[in-house]
Amino acid sequence: MKKLLILLFSIAIIFNLDSCDEKKNQQAEKITKKATIDKVQVYYFHGTRRCVTCKAVGQVSEELIKSKYADNEKVEFVEIDYDVPGNDELVDKFKVTSSGLYVYNGDDNIDLTSFAFQYARTDPDKLRNRLIKLIDKNL
Repeated sequence: MKKLLILLFSIAIIFNLDSCDEKKNQQAEKITKKATIDKVQVYYFHGTRRCVTCKAVGQVSEELIKSKYADNEKVEFVEIDYDVPGNDELVDKFKVTSSGLYVYNGDDNIDLTSFAFQYARTDPDKLRNRLIKLIDKNL
C-alpha cells in the first residue's frame, strides 16, 4: 500500500511538472508573438447614421492619432462603417453589434467603448489620455 501511494504521488508530481513546462512554453510563445507585432491599431466602428456622441468618439480618437502619432508607422487609426458591405470580416472578428472603440495590438483587443462614450463629449482629454496610455503601453 505504501509503494502504491509513493507511485501515485510520483506520477502526480511528474504531471504537475509537465503542465508547468507547458504553461512556460505558452507564455514564451505569447511573448514571442507579442514581440513580432508591428502595429497598434485603434478601431472605430460605427453605423452609417451616427449620433453626436458617436461622431465625437471618432473625431477625438482620429485627431489624437493624427496629431500625436503622425510620425509613428506603428500606430494606425481605422474607421469602419459596419453597415457597408465588405466590412463583415472585421465586424465579426471584433464581435461588433453597435458603435465601438477598440485598441488592438495583434494579440489583445481592448474595448474602450463605454469609456469613450462617457467622455468623448464631456471630457475629451480623459479619452485622449486613456488612449495615449494604452497605445504607449502596447508599442
